[in-house]
Amino acid sequence: MQLGRAPAQPAGAGSLEAGMNFAAVLAETRGGRTLPPPPEWDGPPADLVERAWRALYEVSDPEFPISLVDLGLICGVAADERSGEVRVDLTFTATACPCTDFIQWDVRERLLREPGIERVQVEVVWDPPWTTARISERGRRILEDAGIALVT
Repeated sequence: MQLGRAPAQPAGAGSLEAGMNFAAVLAETRGGRTLPPPPEWDGPPADLVERAWRALYEVSDPEFPISLVDLGLICGVAADERSGEVRVDLTFTATACPCTDFIQWDVRERLLREPGIERVQVEVVWDPPWTTARISERGRRILEDAGIALVT
């Protein structure tokens, strides 16, 4: 895997606290909806890519009680086992999403707490565009349980 230079941190990153989950803070201001637990797996992760995917189930969308994975915002994960570098291809539901910096921060912060991950590069991708078809079946159930109707 070839990783390029990490993108710049969000504006004001010097004031952001390590380990802070911005999606959780924003959700608290909107009624305290909590993220459902991640899926249960049969065994330990096979490699660093799988470890990263599993950890990303703990990163929530700021507006809905759903993980970025279940919402279909994580397009891909690559890892270099030797260096501990992880690259996450991430998209958003809209180009004007006001939380892009916070979501990227949450992804980096969560992955950097994972054993074996030393560096995280988040690459924002727009192709193919996000649609509700990217939401997982588990994600659909989570959204329906939260009273959010999906139009397909």
